[in-house]
Amino acid sequence: MKNQTPTILGHPAGLFTLFFTEMWERFSYYGMRALLVLFLVSEAVDGGWEWTNKEAASLYAMYTGLVYITPIFGGLLADKLLGYRKAVVLGAILMTAGHASMAMETPFFFYAGLTLLILGNGAFKPNVSSIVGGLYPLGSDKKDGAYTIFYMGINAGAFLGILLCGYIGEKVGWSYGFGLAGIFMFVGMIQFWFGQGIFGKVGLSPKQQRNNEHTGVHEAPLDSDANKTDFDESEEETAPNVVSDRLIVIGILAFFTIFFWWAFEQAGSSMTIFAKDFTERTLSGDGATMFKWVNTILTVVPLAIITWVLGMLFAKTVKKYPISVVALGLSFAAIWAIAIWMLYREFNADASEVPASWFGILNSLFIILFAPLFSKLWESKYNPSAAIKFALGLILLGIGFAVLAYGAMAIPQGAEVGTVKVSMMWLVFAYLLHTLGELVLSPVGLSYVSKLAPAKLVGLMFGLWFTATAIANFAGGITASYIDKISEEYSMSVFFLIFFFVPVGAGLILIALSKVIKKKMHGIH
Repeated sequence: MKNQTPTILGHPAGLFTLFFTEMWERFSYYGMRALLVLFLVSEAVDGGWEWTNKEAASLYAMYTGLVYITPIFGGLLADKLLGYRKAVVLGAILMTAGHASMAMETPFFFYAGLTLLILGNGAFKPNVSSIVGGLYPLGSDKKDGAYTIFYMGINAGAFLGILLCGYIGEKVGWSYGFGLAGIFMFVGMIQFWFGQGIFGKVGLSPKQQRNNEHTGVHEAPLDSDANKTDFDESEEETAPNVVSDRLIVIGILAFFTIFFWWAFEQAGSSMTIFAKDFTERTLSGDGATMFKWVNTILTVVPLAIITWVLGMLFAKTVKKYPISVVALGLSFAAIWAIAIWMLYREFNADASEVPASWFGILNSLFIILFAPLFSKLWESKYNPSAAIKFALGLILLGIGFAVLAYGAMAIPQGAEVGTVKVSMMWLVFAYLLHTLGELVLSPVGLSYVSKLAPAKLVGLMFGLWFTATAIANFAGGITASYIDKISEEYSMSVFFLIFFFVPVGAGLILIALSKVIKKKMHGIH
């Protein structure tokens, strides 16, 4: 009789263990990212380093670029030596140390912390995604939906990290914001390590797999109806030309993701600078009261939804993996305490100044709200091809920047910081469109890598996928460093229009190539 594994919302419970592991990693990453540029450009009296926008954006480019280049080495390390599970734990340890180092706020420890975060992300990022793919049988229709749920976990972490680390960093102290990010990275590691048995044989090191074969240990796949997973060797029967065609598709899609993330990553650089310097964030009277209630709803509702998911995981796994889920439960108790403290503090203030980092939560909030809808859409008859999904994502992203460019038309050429401030609603609408574009493109991108790549190259292909993101992040940061120059010579509106024309043009090209791409996928949907 086949071993049965617990399921949640029709998916293996192991998916939700990974959901929370990735959530805490993204909490740490986005919590720190929300503070990085703001910390660097803030005045010394506010605890900052008084860097110029160009200097801060250039460091941001270097950091975010390297964060996504190291996964290629992390993927190789896991494929050849450690296995996906041990690589994830190694990455978590390095990132925990990195956040602790940055909390010291001295130049040496600041740069040492960034280095540890870069290395840790390289070991963590491609391999946790690889484990997700291994939970499902080859060609499973549920895989796109699984990656969208997993993506919801990514953005739940981003939401909480930006909201809480950003608030504490800006309102209490930078070191407290950086340190908080590290605490919950450590919790994520504990939860993963003590709950890893739920993955069955998925993610073991090559040595562990050989030992299992020699001792006659054969664990059933996590999907009890599956006869094989994406990590089985049976796909080596696959014709060489089919393998090469599918690898070409991965390359094409990875190339076009560069244009997406190049524009999208303005959120952590030029859009943050725009929020800080040219967006009306000081509220009083009815406006302040309304923001306080909106912020309360935006904090409590998503946190309640995530806690509900935690409750389902707790009920299914507490007997077998008590340390994992208890650690997770205690961490959520701490998150609720911090969130309630933040809201109480704001309600007792006479006026409200919206933190510049606050706008970053909108992306994550919209993903939490819309991810279930897209997950169901990809399992329906309305599921478009990979190329069309990517094209729609690029076009929606471009339209978001068109909205921002229109709002920025009120800012005259070369305007001094703070002389003209525009409504917050332009950023809200831009983040909404950016998020819809991201939901169409990014989670299914991870899914297609796992479906198209040969079993022995899954980790490497995820590494290559994130290398494209590295190029995009570096290029995006460098482009952002010219925000002052372009705004002075032309206007802020012209600066944002750059990010309208390029993604939309790339999306139209993808639509033209969609039939060729679909043919080269050889039946993969």
